[in-house]
Amino acid sequence: MILDNIENLEYYELGGLFPRAIEFLRDNDLMSLPPCKIRLLGDDLVVNVQDFNGKEEKDCRMEAHRDYADIQIVLGGGEETMGWKATDDCKNVLTPYNEEKDVEFYEDKADTMFKVGSGQAAVFFPTDAHQPGIAPGMHYRKIIVKVKVR
Repeated sequence: MILDNIENLEYYELGGLFPRAIEFLRDNDLMSLPPCKIRLLGDDLVVNVQDFNGKEEKDCRMEAHRDYADIQIVLGGGEETMGWKATDDCKNVLTPYNEEKDVEFYEDKADTMFKVGSGQAAVFFPTDAHQPGIAPGMHYRKIIVKVKVR
């Protein structure tokens, strides 16, 4: 997992499709994009632009992906709390792996909770189960980039 400011993502030596994702984030005014799904490279690199309503922690589930990494970006003020736990340590499956959606949900609780402020990005790899979206009463712009890694 990586947590950093958006503009610093280019300093991480991430291979594969990450440079193309970071180029898109750098070269676009993310706040001016309409809520939409942008397929940069078919299903291999997808940008989801959302005007997001934060949720209570009890309404946010731990999730993990097998084929994609997530770059989750908070914009427009405020902050979102996210949880993290190693995927291998998640033992209580809530919803079995859905290959089409590339997601499995867990009843497990996060080992670590942290804040992601406006202008920051959290990068989750298949080894990172995560619990995003915790921001009760908040409304903000959120960008989730799905990067195929397998």
